[in-house]
Amino acid sequence: METGGVHVRRPITLILAICALFLATSCSLPRGAGMVNEILREQDKETPTFQVVQVTRANIAALAKWPATGWAGGYRWLSGSRGPAGQIIRTGDTIDLVIWDSQENSLIASPEQKMVKMEGLVVSPSGEIFVPYAQNMAVSGISPDAARARIQAALAPIAPDAQVQLIHTSGQSNSADLVSGVAKPGSYPLDGRNVTILSLIAQGGGISPVLRNPLVRLMRDNQSYEVRADDLFANASKNVVIRGNDKVLVEEDKRYFTALGATGKEELIYFQKEQISALEAMSIIGGLSDSRANPKGVLVLRDYSARQLRSDGKGPEMQQVVFTFDLTNADGLFAARQFEINPRDTVLATESPVSAARTILGLLGTAIGVTNAAGNLSE
Repeated sequence: METGGVHVRRPITLILAICALFLATSCSLPRGAGMVNEILREQDKETPTFQVVQVTRANIAALAKWPATGWAGGYRWLSGSRGPAGQIIRTGDTIDLVIWDSQENSLIASPEQKMVKMEGLVVSPSGEIFVPYAQNMAVSGISPDAARARIQAALAPIAPDAQVQLIHTSGQSNSADLVSGVAKPGSYPLDGRNVTILSLIAQGGGISPVLRNPLVRLMRDNQSYEVRADDLFANASKNVVIRGNDKVLVEEDKRYFTALGATGKEELIYFQKEQISALEAMSIIGGLSDSRANPKGVLVLRDYSARQLRSDGKGPEMQQVVFTFDLTNADGLFAARQFEINPRDTVLATESPVSAARTILGLLGTAIGVTNAAGNLSE
């Protein structure tokens, strides 16, 4: 009986020892993410190195006024406007003139041909071309028809019956460049003054289908303007008129945030639209893991620059800020729906304490099974 008692006591002793070990080391069990109290523990120190902000409906309006990080905070685009109905002559364009004069002693044309050709006249930086007997003629900024009439009127004193034919060819200042992101990049003459950015992109063969979330960038007068391609297609007011020397680039939207922890994805997530809320971000990354995540411990980690810090409560007080969300109640859900994710934010779903408890119980069950087996073998 004593020997049997020893056999009974040893498995029990082993089980208790394993339980104590599991309980003592539960915080260091293998996990996909930390627990919320572990991550935010430093906020209780006398000199914490980051700021913690609980996001609620009460403070969401104030948080929306905090400075943007990772980008300018919005895309800047031009308002749509129409240009003149016809072509306009610009600096650098080429003018070809054919002047017909039938009078016997014409100063312009020879008696045999009754006409003279003047080809390849380039509009000067001052907007003029030289026409014999009419001197320098200002033609920039007017239509080819108006320039023809102006030249013919200037020749009237010496050739009352002269007829002028004018051929206009757009130069670099009357062309726009499609630089990238289309099937046929290149320089395209503006055949009219109402060539829109969508017309120009269509001439280039359209946006490349391999681009992820394409962004259209317009460079004009040393300024850069951006609009998402889907927004450009959907909003007619953003289909702006192209000017000479404009440059258009189509490229992928490079803004992203990082998903970590007990979520459906752990990777870089590129923005699918201009603005993404915290709740939308959770949906994009596949939501929270039902068996692992703590819905009371969803965090957004963000870095601010030193010049963005404030001491009046109207902005971040520290460069590193952790925004916390409780998604177990309506207040937290509504707040998450209005809180905007910034590029380069980190969205972290912390581990639930229940997950650690389940792990311990699973390991404990395994240990009990092992000790029972050991006890049976010793009998």
